[in-house]
Amino acid sequence: MLRQKLARGEPIERRSDEADKAQAFGQFALKWFEEYVIPNNKYSEQRIKKYVLSGALIPFFGRIPVGQITGRHIEQYKARRVKDGLANKTIRNHLTVLSKCLVTAYEWLALDSKPPKIQWPKCPPPQTDYLSSDECKLLLSHASGVVREMMLMALRTGMRQGELKGLQWSSIDWQNMNVTVRHSRCDRAKAIVSPKSNRMRHIPLDADVYELLYRRRRNTGYVFSDADGEPFNHDRLSYRMETVCEKAGLRRITWHVLRHTFASHLAMRGVPLHIVQALLGHSTITMTMRYTHVAPSALRSAIDALNPRRLIALDHGQPAGNWWTEETKQNMTSQNPASVSALYPRAA
Repeated sequence: MLRQKLARGEPIERRSDEADKAQAFGQFALKWFEEYVIPNNKYSEQRIKKYVLSGALIPFFGRIPVGQITGRHIEQYKARRVKDGLANKTIRNHLTVLSKCLVTAYEWLALDSKPPKIQWPKCPPPQTDYLSSDECKLLLSHASGVVREMMLMALRTGMRQGELKGLQWSSIDWQNMNVTVRHSRCDRAKAIVSPKSNRMRHIPLDADVYELLYRRRRNTGYVFSDADGEPFNHDRLSYRMETVCEKAGLRRITWHVLRHTFASHLAMRGVPLHIVQALLGHSTITMTMRYTHVAPSALRSAIDALNPRRLIALDHGQPAGNWWTEETKQNMTSQNPASVSALYPRAA
């Protein structure tokens, strides 16, 4: 049709820039979701943004021209959500989606000035639950089969639940005794996706995990699957965890607590945070900083390093006898499995 009009010399109707700039937020948000969110976000992130847009942002901002949304509108939105009983963390999540949408709108529509400044609600630091060494042994003693293997691997590697579900035999390096985390399984999409933050990482396997996996090794397929041969889903694993905790007399925890436990015990033993960050696959060190509160010995070592009367190890500037020795450092950085096996006593 366009070529025919050009051939006949007819004028081409163009939508005015003013009409573009006058788009209501609701209209632009739907376009933003289709043209930006879907191509650039994983399925789980798409679902979250779609829920926030359709259930919260569009009902409030939908009729306002996108270029006329002001800081006052945003403050009114925050006040409405506080009145609705939403936590500051939830409101921040909503505003994060709003901010990304507005930034894109100002870029795509070539709007004048800049997007309105957002005053972010303050949130208390997240509470990090983790298990003690005794609780780890208690949990494992009441688990069995593949679920116990998954629990032990989570405690010794810090892998996320989705990464455990998506782990395949081809990702295990038997010669170097490590696992490459390159996949995560998404239940909703029933598909293998990249790990969180799209960060592939290598984690050493300690002797316990290596042996139990080596005994039933395969060349292909999922490492962990249910009795029917299918990969575990979130609901099944949550039920198994709840059942084991009840048998063990432990408080109810999620699978993610096992990841927190891995990181917390590393921090308590003085492992530098950049090493913990690498093992966890955090995109920024800020995410790893939450574990500093469980590392009093490392903080004490830092203070003692300033005391000239203390015997200071010349290589690291830490008191002699600190758990983080040169040998341990070399083990960890060279991905020697011994570096992670010291976390917990050998499980029965």
